[in-house]
Amino acid sequence: MFPLITPAYAQAADGGILASPVGQFLPFVLILVAFYFVLIRPQQQEQKKLKGLIAAVKKGDRVLTAGGIIGVVQKAREGAAEIEVEIAPNVRVAVMRDTLTNVLNANAAGNDSK
Repeated sequence: MFPLITPAYAQAADGGILASPVGQFLPFVLILVAFYFVLIRPQQQEQKKLKGLIAAVKKGDRVLTAGGIIGVVQKAREGAAEIEVEIAPNVRVAVMRDTLTNVLNANAAGNDSK
């Protein structure tokens, strides 16, 4: 019968670097590197920035909690785990600093337009 590939042609093709076991993992390594620089690294930088904002919260800052409550910080001691937030006129609640998800703007008490 007629073979589909002649023995001489099959021996001549070495496959290059992709034929080696290391070369077969090269596309996966490149995909992981791309994911790191496109997805993981920017997200880590954003989280680091947010942690810095939350650690620097001071009186007058407008904050958003994980529960969706927006309020103005009334008392915040540096290094303290909880802060006091005014969520309505004369309604103050103690909130754990870890539950803050965003600092909306600094010194909202000075430019409140209500």
